Amino acid sequence: MSLMVHVLNFVAPACAVAAWMALVTPLLSRTMPGWRAWRRQFIFNSVVGACVLLIGLIGFGNDGKVVTYAALVLACATSQWLLTL
Repeated sequence: MSLMVHVLNFVAPACAVAAWMALVTPLLSRTMPGWRAWRRQFIFNSVVGACVLLIGLIGFGNDGKVVTYAALVLACATSQWLLTL
């Protein structure tokens, strides 16, 4: 149970950024994607974000580094941009 709580807390920032990106993109691009497009964007950005967080954990030896969170935002923004092309 404790391991599951740690894993969920580890990927929570990636899911939060992914949800924010998927929700804000229609406001900026003036297009309204359907439910499936929003879900696809959320899942893809969550996976990209979780991979970035895992790379930061392996690279720095601990999580919660500001550099890792900056890379998370940059990677999610890039993937969101690629999804909306």
